[in-house]
Amino acid sequence: MRLTRLYTRTGDDGSTRLADGADVPKDSRRVIAYGTVDELNSVIGVALAGPLDDRLATELGRIQNELFDLGGDLATPRESEPGFEVPRLTQERIDRLEGLIDEFAAAVGPLENFVLPGGAPGAALLQLARAICRRAERDAVALAREAETGVAVPYLNRLSDLLFAMARYENHVGGVEEPLWSPGAE
Repeated sequence: MRLTRLYTRTGDDGSTRLADGADVPKDSRRVIAYGTVDELNSVIGVALAGPLDDRLATELGRIQNELFDLGGDLATPRESEPGFEVPRLTQERIDRLEGLIDEFAAAVGPLENFVLPGGAPGAALLQLARAICRRAERDAVALAREAETGVAVPYLNRLSDLLFAMARYENHVGGVEEPLWSPGAE
């Protein structure tokens, strides 16, 4: 793909073009869904820009590519014929996320209390990514009420769990104590 310029002026009226060429309002459920996925991908990029465990960095780089695929998937209605192959997420990607969740959760041990976002800077950013991922999931659920979204919802559901497990792992390998919820604390 080659972009000759960054602006087109076509969105100045509040519309945007989907991958299949259809014009839709920028506040359509579809655009909101893939926009939140883009925001999630960006905050993962911020987490990767700082110090982060190498194992996490490798997996997060792969996840960033998957999120780009997911954005393209959500930007291309299933019933359209865009004239090119659209990378669609599959159950195999979800299965891989589940394996990673199990791996990182086993390394840190069982959860005995609610964990507050924080600890090491990388862990805090992964918790922010988890929260954005949950919003992306809600946006995909809203879109799924009106259009086919493939495995977007279960993928995002599993990814948010993985980001939580990764945040705990980042604190664990860094020797940083997890901040725990203290009900009613002042």
